[in-house]
Amino acid sequence: LAVATAAAAVSHGMPLTLIALMVAGASWVLALSTINVTIQLSSPRWVVARALSIYQMTTFGGMAIGAWVLGLVADHHGITMGLLVGAALQVLVVLIGLVAPLPQVEALNLDPISQWIEPQTAVPLEPRSGPVVIAIDYRIEAHNVVAFLAAMTERRRIRRRDGAHGWMLLRDLHDPELWTERYHVATWLDYVRHQHRRTHADAENSAALQHLQKEGEPLRVHRMLERQTGSLPSARRHEPVAMIDPVSDPAGSG
Repeated sequence: LAVATAAAAVSHGMPLTLIALMVAGASWVLALSTINVTIQLSSPRWVVARALSIYQMTTFGGMAIGAWVLGLVADHHGITMGLLVGAALQVLVVLIGLVAPLPQVEALNLDPISQWIEPQTAVPLEPRSGPVVIAIDYRIEAHNVVAFLAAMTERRRIRRRDGAHGWMLLRDLHDPELWTERYHVATWLDYVRHQHRRTHADAENSAALQHLQKEGEPLRVHRMLERQTGSLPSARRHEPVAMIDPVSDPAGSG
């Protein structure tokens, strides 16, 4: 694309200019199509539409800004200079792509796992009940801490991608083996949706955390309903409690 643009800029003959423009146009369509497909393949199914909308907004916004900037260059320095500047920017983008390439998505399975079953709670809940706070207790031996922190870095990305807020990892000062992953979601319905967004590609991370868990110690999940103090409930007089479940299925942790 950059070579074709530069060729069109310096061409003095109609045949060469037409060939250069045809190559540039085909390259432009190919680049847009490649990025479009990459966005779709590298996004979980539930967020594909949102990812595509952001991509298209960025693309069309970039086209508008680029047309304005290169139009100013062409207006002040001529069409040849405008096209050469455009070609130089395209070369710069290629160099950036070498440093930060698009992700390889051939091996990613982003289909939902669909193994999670909504738990029964002692406190009556409605879809809009919330905020909901989730805390997951891990037992990690000292020699596994580094690997655990690396796995938790990926887990943080997964949680935030799926809609969790306020994610944090805590270590008990009196019990060094006890680590707690904590995050919250706005409502119980958001929590249910959060769990159903887990993909097959995420299962590897869940399996790694399960493997690092101290042998014989199950993960323990605390599901809690946040309540503000200073006011009394008018209809329901249930106190919020923590729902503590042992987890044996890595796909269902949290």
